[in-house]
Amino acid sequence: MRLPLLQTHIPISNFTCLTVFPFQSLAISLPKYKVKSVHIPSCSASSISSTNLEEEEEEDDDPTAELVYLDPEIDPESISEWELDFCSRPILDIRGKKLWELLVCDDSLSLQYTKYFPNNLINSITLKDALLSISNDLGLPLPDKIRFFRSQMQTIITRACNELAIKPVPSKRCLSLVLWLEDRYETVYTRHPGFQKGAKPLLALDNPFPMELPENLYGEKWAFVQLPVSAVREEVSNLETRLVFGSSLDLDLLGIEIEDNTLIPGLAVASSRAKPLAAWMNGLEVCSIEADVDKASLILSVGISTRYIYATYKKNPVSTSEAEAWEAAKKACGGLHFLAIQNDLNSDDCVGFWLLLDLPPPPV
Repeated sequence: MRLPLLQTHIPISNFTCLTVFPFQSLAISLPKYKVKSVHIPSCSASSISSTNLEEEEEEDDDPTAELVYLDPEIDPESISEWELDFCSRPILDIRGKKLWELLVCDDSLSLQYTKYFPNNLINSITLKDALLSISNDLGLPLPDKIRFFRSQMQTIITRACNELAIKPVPSKRCLSLVLWLEDRYETVYTRHPGFQKGAKPLLALDNPFPMELPENLYGEKWAFVQLPVSAVREEVSNLETRLVFGSSLDLDLLGIEIEDNTLIPGLAVASSRAKPLAAWMNGLEVCSIEADVDKASLILSVGISTRYIYATYKKNPVSTSEAEAWEAAKKACGGLHFLAIQNDLNSDDCVGFWLLLDLPPPPV
């Protein structure tokens, strides 16, 4: 993609290429976007049936309560990946120091665990013991992987995971966790007696200057494209039924509702070595793609804090308008977009397909 071309005039198989004019129709098809309620009473799965309903409601209203929850209808063996956040909250403890909290969940929020810690107990030993407690208290096997999105906590999390033979995965694809944090900020933290309004996050998320793209990730051509929601779901299903690289999102589990006639914006990349390209991309924890209109470039975000200049284009009124329209369409879809890798731009099939969600950073 050293010299990419905007192939806006070519119909790309199942994809509908974007021009400035068809994009106008996206503005009237805004999705209904909401987060599912995730605040669950602080009790283990084994005790839910015997807990008095009134006591549950009291605990649910208590912002200081901690959660130890596993959906009793879920098979514990099926939860092989956890999402984790270990960070301070805008809450002061009785010593006047910032309170820390460990949040652990899976992508479906069938597992939910929270625990507060004083700031003088923040280390890998504390975290390792807490992870073991989750497993022991809920009869849940330790996961194969744990995803986390704060680069500042990488050393502590990695050390704790390594001691438990768990693979740590730095990734911003902790979407269920981020949405849960947003929900907890409104329903829990702001109601906590120690809440400090206006307090800035201690560990802000990195947004580094984008780097040059590694040689093995270059494609040959690319195009702004769009797909109806039904076609996006079909491509996602291919990830399970065919040997296609990529990653999906469960929009229902994330609580994201989009009308069937909505067109989802995406980027189609063509390469004569599409399979190797998709294979390399598959190991990067692809998070999002952004059109930087000012610098006439596409920015690929992967992992926690790695950003690449994915492609550049000649800046002119047409290309600028198209890039702006593509970003507007992504915003209209609540940040939802996709990356598709193909053998050529006229192919009917994708070798790789990633469904992506560009979320704002959590408020804590």
